[in-house]
Amino acid sequence: MELKKIDHDFTICKVAAITAEDLQGDFCFVGKTDEELSLVCLTEHVPQQTLARDDGWKGFRIQGVLDFSLIGILSPIARLLADSKIGIFVVSTFNTDYIFVKKDAFDAAVRILSKAGYKVI
Repeated sequence: MELKKIDHDFTICKVAAITAEDLQGDFCFVGKTDEELSLVCLTEHVPQQTLARDDGWKGFRIQGVLDFSLIGILSPIARLLADSKIGIFVVSTFNTDYIFVKKDAFDAAVRILSKAGYKVI
């Protein structure tokens, strides 16, 4: 399996509202529930009025389009990183999954995943 490093810094935010301006960047993930409105975006595009934010994330994209019938794509990645005490934040889209780790653990995550046989590009 091939994982593509995304060469940007990300922030995970809790926001009161999303505007069209907040959705401008190449990477922007929105999650809305009955309890919260979350935004994962490039750090340089964090909205001014955030309720809470956590900076310092880097990401990988699982390359290709994943069929919805595929099972167990994320669990081995999560297990490898958890065994090395690296926490993850995952966002799934229609096409694929994105795995985020804290910036200070990113190089270690690359080494661990590469050693396990993942092609990290």
